[in-house]
Amino acid sequence: MLQAIGLTSTPRRDRPPAVDDLTFEARPGAVTALLGPPGSGKTTTLRLMLDLDPGRGITHFRGRPLHGVAHPSREVGVFLGDVPGHPSRTLRGQLRMLGAASGTPRARAGEVLRAVGLAGLEGRRIGTLPLAAERRLGLACALLGTPHALLLDEPGAGLSLADSAWLYELLRAHAAGGGTVLYTTQDPKDAARNADRVVTLDRGRIVGDQDATEFARTRLRPRVAVRTPHVARLAAAVTQEARAARRPVEVVAENGNLLSVYGSDCAAVGDTAFRHGVVVHRLADEIGDTAPAPRSQEDGASARDTSGQEAPQRPVPPSRDAGQASGATATGDSAEERPRARKPARSPSRPLRYELHRLVGVPSTPLVVAMVLLVSATLALLLARGGSAALPVVLAGWPAISPLPPAALGAGLIGAFSFGEEYRYPALTVGRGAVPRRLGLLFAKLVVAAAVALGLGVLVAAADLGALRLVYGAELIPVPSNWPSLCASWLGLLVGCAWAGVLGAGVFRAAAAGVAAVLAVPVAFVPLLQQVLTGPSVRSVAGLPARLREIAGPQWSPGADRWLAGALRVVGQPAGVALSLVLTGLLCAYVFTGLRRRARW
Repeated sequence: MLQAIGLTSTPRRDRPPAVDDLTFEARPGAVTALLGPPGSGKTTTLRLMLDLDPGRGITHFRGRPLHGVAHPSREVGVFLGDVPGHPSRTLRGQLRMLGAASGTPRARAGEVLRAVGLAGLEGRRIGTLPLAAERRLGLACALLGTPHALLLDEPGAGLSLADSAWLYELLRAHAAGGGTVLYTTQDPKDAARNADRVVTLDRGRIVGDQDATEFARTRLRPRVAVRTPHVARLAAAVTQEARAARRPVEVVAENGNLLSVYGSDCAAVGDTAFRHGVVVHRLADEIGDTAPAPRSQEDGASARDTSGQEAPQRPVPPSRDAGQASGATATGDSAEERPRARKPARSPSRPLRYELHRLVGVPSTPLVVAMVLLVSATLALLLARGGSAALPVVLAGWPAISPLPPAALGAGLIGAFSFGEEYRYPALTVGRGAVPRRLGLLFAKLVVAAAVALGLGVLVAAADLGALRLVYGAELIPVPSNWPSLCASWLGLLVGCAWAGVLGAGVFRAAAAGVAAVLAVPVAFVPLLQQVLTGPSVRSVAGLPARLREIAGPQWSPGADRWLAGALRVVGQPAGVALSLVLTGLLCAYVFTGLRRRARW
């Protein structure tokens, strides 16, 4: 059972809320349509149900709010119109990445692709799919976690008749298996033909909640709506005259004093009422999906449903923090019958696997690596040709006019893409009610970015060295005696730039911000620290490793002492100090903004 209680969106400025006090339910084993014209609040309703938009009210998925579900992707599958994936990612890569986020096996990706009719297209890029195939992929993403409920926003919009028939057959099959299906549509005929129950919205309020058969009978046929205190007398008179004239007229007494006459017109019904002395308070033609619009609050009247009666009073919308207490009241189940709410699982379930799939699934990573190798080798050859540059500078391809070597810029760019793509193509947010700001995901991104930076550093050094040997010969490349410290400084610079890109993009939610954080180190912080560190000093940090060894207690070997001293010398360089300060500030900002935004860690 899917229950929405008192959903109300947060109004913007002086405008009324897009969704105002909606309460309805979608039952298991049935397909429920959320019907309404554009701007009626259908998509906002789905987003409120998924906690993706701010507002009041709560939605229970089989008795629990979304934040109380242990595995949201196994409870609800979502399709909100667009596939949340990078256009260059393949179908198989997209589903495997989402499978890592939800904790589903790798084989499940192939199963859902076959289930939606996309077998054989696993290597196709998302950006090259036609509309029908894109909708099938969206359904595959929604079905990936084997969910009980499906929430779909306009799934059949723009599809051909054959594709629409396939789509609704799939939804029927999901409902027949005991699942719950809720989808939005603008077409009343679509709702009557493919749904079991139709909930009609108009201007953010419910104006009808009917069985599909009743909806088709009362909302899709031309009718004459008559309001009279003598419903039975008028119904008998209209039926008698229609039979005498052999006209196919159907008379239906609605709730209260409303009469619906099908197969006639206002003139004929009015004449019949006049001849039989029946008082008529209202007489109007209603065609198609006509429904009275809800009145404004200034009129002092509430909205009316399709039968013309007062809409039932909605319960006071509870806050989203109501938790399981409101869930017990809404479902009517006792506390003993309902299982205890479990702490929601962290998303993604397997962050390291998810990040690896995200990294290798798009061509931007190998493209950046190839460009870095090409530019670095070219600069190394140009620097070595002059003969004035030192060998470490030549191998790094770092000319004096550049703030950073190409490898550092490439590592920072790859790190910035790590979080920049999460917000540009939000695969983790849609349908899961979570934002990609948990510390486990951050740790996975930092580990993968460091591994890529280390690999890039080794590749650049090897490529530059090979290019120098090929062009100028091996005899002109002596190995310096302090090569261990040089290698440590080189790799530390690349890892620091990669981490700065990750944290900068994570804090400011854009890849450009991550690149700016990387460039800020040599442009802004290193010159400032050089001025500070080159000034006169009466203190020295000599002997710091020995003092740290005394504080630590256990004695370590002299070799470890030398390694610690070397690490401190590397970090003590202006670039190392600047990177350390920038990374510390970005990490604190990341944690602070995550707590302020109530991110789900």
